[in-house]
Amino acid sequence: MAKNRHEELGLSNEEVLEMYKTMLLARKLDERMWLLNRAGKIPFVISCQGQEAAQVGAAFALNRSEDYIAPYYRDMGVVLAFGMTAKELMLSAFAKAEDPNSGGRQMPSHFGQKKNRILTGSSPVTTQVPHAVGVALAAKMEKKDFVSFVTLGEGSSNQGDFHEGLNFAGVHKLPVITMVENNKYAISVPIEKQLGNPKVSDRALGYGMPGFTVDGNDPLEVYKVVKEARDRAVSGEGPTLIEAVSYRLTAHSSDDDDRAYRNKEEVEEARKLDSIFTFAVYLKDLGILTDEIENEFTNEITSIVNEATDYAEAAPYAEPEEALKYVYEE
Repeated sequence: MAKNRHEELGLSNEEVLEMYKTMLLARKLDERMWLLNRAGKIPFVISCQGQEAAQVGAAFALNRSEDYIAPYYRDMGVVLAFGMTAKELMLSAFAKAEDPNSGGRQMPSHFGQKKNRILTGSSPVTTQVPHAVGVALAAKMEKKDFVSFVTLGEGSSNQGDFHEGLNFAGVHKLPVITMVENNKYAISVPIEKQLGNPKVSDRALGYGMPGFTVDGNDPLEVYKVVKEARDRAVSGEGPTLIEAVSYRLTAHSSDDDDRAYRNKEEVEEARKLDSIFTFAVYLKDLGILTDEIENEFTNEITSIVNEATDYAEAAPYAEPEEALKYVYEE
């Protein structure tokens, strides 16, 4: 029998099944969005495929009823785990009036939802890092036990906001966890052309915080390191920088042709480590994920994705005059 790693981390069989189900829902929603885009029904997709394990593993390690998250645009797994629904994500993809992120004003994947403590993101990358640090400063000033969790791609870790945010967090020992989802490409630029040092986590030393590089295809390894970071944060030990290494299985977005900068063999090789399959194998080896449960999940998720698609496609667009709302003082 396979080694039961999740119980060593304090996770029940039900919790790891829920993690797998959340990863699978993110993948199936993402795949549906690509089909809708290619059919000319939605304008834009920016994908989470290949990064679900890191996203869901991290989210499950947080306190999902108290902590704040500042996700970047690929983080469908994180926002689903924090309470955003498939229907809400589809409303955003179709840019409908009911889109909770922006009422259809913003591009898809610019997540934001006050009730689930999801800080609004923006198109310029890395601006979410100082915002998350600000929320962590509020936690410290108000002596509250929540943490903030912020994600970004490794390309974004070269922006000024990353340095400013982490430097401030390190100086003031703030309860913020920064997770860089290293998927090997900043649009078309490979990792070796982005960083002088191959490990993003080594930068943590300069900011006076611990840094860890983990296997982003292993949700349990990511869960462990994020949980430990959260424990340190709430006990006053300050911030942590985590680098979760995975691989982007799709083009950068629906507007990108990745064949121009990487070959098919490289992508196929990376697919062998796809967490949707490797985590399923782990659960099956332990007898936790049976064929019956897998079929149940597949049918349920298919139904959720179909219903979300139908609802969002039929939902009304915002009235044209809504475009002027929230622009000027009323």
